Amino acid sequence: MILEVMGRNAGWIALYSGIAGSADVILIPEIPYSIERVVEKIEQRKAQGKPFSIIVIAEGAKPKDGSVVISKIVEDSPDPVRLGGIGNKLASDLEKLIKSNEIRCTVLGHIQRGGNTSTFDRILSTRYGVAAVELIHQEKFGNMVCLKGDTITYDSLRKCYR
Repeated sequence: MILEVMGRNAGWIALYSGIAGSADVILIPEIPYSIERVVEKIEQRKAQGKPFSIIVIAEGAKPKDGSVVISKIVEDSPDPVRLGGIGNKLASDLEKLIKSNEIRCTVLGHIQRGGNTSTFDRILSTRYGVAAVELIHQEKFGNMVCLKGDTITYDSLRKCYR
């Protein structure tokens, strides 16, 4: 599954969402990608018994020796270039190289844009951060912080691994 996200020429949205969503491959504009390396990663996962891979790609990502994909030009705009379509291009390129997998692309684009954070969100993220540092201090590695009911606690990453 390929997920194309917004970000123009900056890959932080792809990077952060890819990490948060446990993506197997994250492609950003700052580092042109090698299609061969992407295929390598997918094949490596298959050999490990993982029949799927999640790829997050920023709209401004481009292959080595390639260029960005432009979805349209808006002549009367201060910034006339509209990026988009790299996810579908990547899917098409991968389909030519990997015959054993179905490859799909979803373009999240600006759908992912959220609103302002709430007070609850800001406090919860602070509580998570404090609990994570406490786990490190207690040398309880291999765990993740989680919310159960209204209590911050932790659980083994092994239990959470797919």
